[in-house]
Amino acid sequence: IIFATGNEGKMREIRLILADLGLPILSMKEAGAEPEIVENGSTFGENATIKAMTIHKVTGKSAISDDSGLCVDYLDGRPGVYSARYQGEDTPYPEKIAALLAELKDAAPEERTARFTSAICFVGEDSTPHLFEASCEGTIGYECRGENGFGYDPIFYVGERSFAQLSGEEKDAMSHRGKALRLFAEELPQLLK
Repeated sequence: IIFATGNEGKMREIRLILADLGLPILSMKEAGAEPEIVENGSTFGENATIKAMTIHKVTGKSAISDDSGLCVDYLDGRPGVYSARYQGEDTPYPEKIAALLAELKDAAPEERTARFTSAICFVGEDSTPHLFEASCEGTIGYECRGENGFGYDPIFYVGERSFAQLSGEEKDAMSHRGKALRLFAEELPQLLK
């Protein structure tokens, strides 16, 4: 299965979560497929489908993709589907995080609710997309904490700890991507028939 990502953090997570399936999961680069993918969907599900269908069409192989992001209630769901492109696609995450925290400077503690949402799309040999979506509720902290994770993990708190303070296993057990991938893994034997 080719995973439509160039994000090494996502590759680590998916390989760990789907390890029990015993299937080789290749990144686009490992599969020699790095097409230009235009993520112009208005939802995580639409973008995940665009990515998986693109890789499937280019390679003729089964493909899986993830589109995920951070939705902050105080910001009316932003950055949402634009999470990776927030403040510019090439802007480093520490700068994205600083900008997001600045936008929340007047938010009261109870107004800092947020969620990570993930849409996983699988396209098998029959070219039919199958979508699996899940979320993880949390809050946006006032500062970065933790050395693990990637992206917005240092400011996304579940309880007293940020995603970046959790071990990989702890994060996978509760994360949006972990939940969506487990839904996918449950259905995969049927999808491969």
